[in-house]
Amino acid sequence: GLKDGSWTVLQLVEALGFCLENTDPRMRGRGMQLLSQVLLQCYSLLQEKEVLHLVLFYENRLQDHHLVIPSVLQGLRALSMCEVLPPGLAVSVLKAIFQEVHVQSLLQLDRHTVYSIITNFMGTREEELKGLGADFTFGFIQVMDGEKDPRNLLVAFQIVRDLIAKNYALGPFVEELFEVTSCYFPIDFTPPPNDPHGIQREDLILSLRAVLASTPQFAEFLLPLLIEKMDSDLQSAKLDALQTLTACCAIYGQKELQEFLPSLWSSLRREVFQTASEKVEAESLAALHALSTCLSRSVLSSDTEDLLDSFLGSILQDCRHHLCEPDMKLVWPSAKLLQAAAGASLRACHHVTRSVLPLLLEQYNKHPQSSQRRTILEMLLGFLELQQKWGHVEEEESTLLSLQAPICSVVFSALTDPNVQLQLVGIRALTVLGSLQGFLSPSDLELVVDHLIRLALCEEDSQSSEAAMEAAGSLAPIYPKVFSGRMVPRLEEELQSEPEEESSRDCCSLQQRCLQALAAVSTHTSIVKETVPVLLQHLRKVQKESEAGSAQDVISVCQSLHRVALQCQQDAESCWYYHQTVVPSLLAMAVQAAVQESTHPLLGKALLQEEVLAAMVPVISAATTHLSPELAAQSVSHVVPLFLNGEVSFLPQNSFPCSFQPFQDGECLEAQRRLVALLMAFVCSLPRNVAIPQQEWLLWELLALSCSCNCPFTATTAAKCFAGLVNKHLAGQQLDEILQLAVNRIEPGLVEGPHRTQALTLLLWVTKALVLRYHPLSSHLTDKLLGLLSDTELGPAAADGFSLLMSESPDVLHKGCHADVRIMFRQRFFTDNVPKLVQGFHGAGPDVKANYLKGLSHVLNHLPKPVLVTELPTLLSLLLEALSCSDRVVQLSTLSCLQPLLLEAPQIMSLHIDTLVTKFLSLTSSPTMAVRIAALRCAHALTSLPTIVLLPYKARVIRALAKPLDDKKRLVRKEAVAARGEWFLLGSPGR
Repeated sequence: GLKDGSWTVLQLVEALGFCLENTDPRMRGRGMQLLSQVLLQCYSLLQEKEVLHLVLFYENRLQDHHLVIPSVLQGLRALSMCEVLPPGLAVSVLKAIFQEVHVQSLLQLDRHTVYSIITNFMGTREEELKGLGADFTFGFIQVMDGEKDPRNLLVAFQIVRDLIAKNYALGPFVEELFEVTSCYFPIDFTPPPNDPHGIQREDLILSLRAVLASTPQFAEFLLPLLIEKMDSDLQSAKLDALQTLTACCAIYGQKELQEFLPSLWSSLRREVFQTASEKVEAESLAALHALSTCLSRSVLSSDTEDLLDSFLGSILQDCRHHLCEPDMKLVWPSAKLLQAAAGASLRACHHVTRSVLPLLLEQYNKHPQSSQRRTILEMLLGFLELQQKWGHVEEEESTLLSLQAPICSVVFSALTDPNVQLQLVGIRALTVLGSLQGFLSPSDLELVVDHLIRLALCEEDSQSSEAAMEAAGSLAPIYPKVFSGRMVPRLEEELQSEPEEESSRDCCSLQQRCLQALAAVSTHTSIVKETVPVLLQHLRKVQKESEAGSAQDVISVCQSLHRVALQCQQDAESCWYYHQTVVPSLLAMAVQAAVQESTHPLLGKALLQEEVLAAMVPVISAATTHLSPELAAQSVSHVVPLFLNGEVSFLPQNSFPCSFQPFQDGECLEAQRRLVALLMAFVCSLPRNVAIPQQEWLLWELLALSCSCNCPFTATTAAKCFAGLVNKHLAGQQLDEILQLAVNRIEPGLVEGPHRTQALTLLLWVTKALVLRYHPLSSHLTDKLLGLLSDTELGPAAADGFSLLMSESPDVLHKGCHADVRIMFRQRFFTDNVPKLVQGFHGAGPDVKANYLKGLSHVLNHLPKPVLVTELPTLLSLLLEALSCSDRVVQLSTLSCLQPLLLEAPQIMSLHIDTLVTKFLSLTSSPTMAVRIAALRCAHALTSLPTIVLLPYKARVIRALAKPLDDKKRLVRKEAVAARGEWFLLGSPGR
């Protein structure tokens, strides 16, 4: 009636008069309940005059019987949401509640209603409530005092935060407000099982911390409490206190902290020096850092003491002498404390490093042992990294510059030390020094480059060599002239040097490192323009030699070129230079080799070997993926005509002995057809919005080649290239016609003839291309693949094809090369096809059942684990059956699928414990090493199941795991030791 206007609220009150004025409090309560429920639905329809009368009526009813009060509060909550509430009534309502209602004697829901009324008024009537002054704060303190329910506490904590954040008057009640909230610190709450409210301990901790750290007015009460909790034996209390201190430092100043600094430092020092917990140590260091930051932030007046200086002085006094102790027991804790304090500000950094750096340099020279020197240099590195954080070394900041010579001397001595670990720290320190602009002199820089070249090329240990290359890559963009003028020529010289016969193996290793170093240092455009021609020149040299081992040399150059390509991707200038230099050069060399092979088939060019072409694919792909659409279109207009029309004019050194026609028939053109792999690398990496010239012709040629070529490598790359283009092709009639053409070639090819394998390969790649983009034809092709599982000849390969469909391909059909990949395609494929796999398995003959199991295990292996857990009950029996299959691929896939499920779904797996134990122990004796390792890992993972389920099997498993302890393979023995150890500890106290 109220909603359609046929009743007014005052008429409703009159109609309820009998109930509302009844002498029985239960009847009055029912009348108020009905009225309040109506108001909660219709409060937005009320007029101002109606609200005024209702508020006065409800206020009066707050003095009624306790059975009536809950309904009165619900009505007041409805009225507190009225936009037409007359001024002054919010204050009147709250005064009445504070005066008439003993809130903490109410039920949880009714207390929550009171908090809601206060929250509503604070949101809409802020100025009116502030007119109450400190009385409002005192009234709320009375309401909250003694609250225990976590649902109400979250709301109450929010109200306190708003009181402080919105500058309500706290008056003389600051300590009372602190006491009424701090009594919950630290939070000790464990949510009940199956809690429908979802309130976690962490929610309460964060909410209370936000209150305690919301105002400096709490400091004099809070800091003693925090110190007390930091000194307690309870780790959770320590952590909470330390995290709260860190939060408080964000709003405190010197005035709040001054009195408590000695006690705070004493507690923090003790936690770092004596704690057995890494968490407590980390939080203590974070708190010290926050304190130092707070003191650094404070603005000093001329007559105040600089608390930062005195605080850092205390830290130095207590820690500095530990850096000099011969046994070096407290060296690391002291260094961590000093670094935490120094990292707070530039001023703090100068104060600490001025005192500590000379001492560390002195200690380094005092200790001759490499292990001690390494520790000291690591500490020195920590302080240098702090300086790096503050950036440029100013000339007037003379602490670091005055120590330039001894610091460089120490770092350079570490680089020449025979101890590899010391070398590695030295290389890290060198990288930091180089990043401090203005620190290294020109002569020092030359020495740095010389050290890096020596370590990269001549150091026996590969760790040092790799670290030196990484350092060169980090420093090259900062000093491009030095590296391009000094390092690149040296590397080029080493690369071109002729090996002596007796040291040919060493020379190969040296050349390999030269190639890696050239790639590593190519992190600036000017250097890329120096290194890329060197790498390409070396590739031409290797191609001409064409010796037995030159294939590996070509692969090494390609790996270096690939690394350079990846490093160029984020810089448009480098990316385009690299693309237009490297891609035509690689194509020219490959075409040269292919046409020579066509005319002189016995040359055996290394560049045409499958593994070499496979190594060139990622180079061209990485050089293409990050091109702008305009530049990509420019490039594609040359590359596609090269393959379709033999248009070689854009290639460098393009005088070839015969034409390039990779799509023509003829046995002599087999070498040319292999280069379709390079076409695939290019066109399948183009952005989707780049138009490919003569695309329909290209697709037709690729389709024909993939179905008829006798070379598996060429047929597969043609199929992948076709699939990559189909995946990105715009939907419409053209795509439908191309796909129909493909289906018409695939279906007869699968039935009979010499090219069944090629037809299957094409089917798999086209299916993958369509599954990824949710194309409707994908289900038809997948059904075709499912049908092949019962084929005795193609069944095993078709089963392995499910792995191809579900996994990410490294060269085509992934997001990195702009393929159309829809989210959750694996889940969709699972939902559509696993029931068919299961059905097929049950109906299959014994000779092909393994194919269905293999296909299923591949699908499950690539499925996100949370999805798999939900489907586990229906599939587990089939997975256990798969373990009995004799196919080692099925066994391995199933084991790798089951291992994470043991950890993530222990309750379901426990139901099959007997079968699991039997199967896993049986497979630990498999003739295949990978299966033995996987079975032992599963046996290890079993220990995550409930102990009560496992105890009956403990003795049996320990006995069975004794045998693999003597396995001839070290990796198997290692897994056996880990698994058996966990089973021995099963049921022990504290487990």
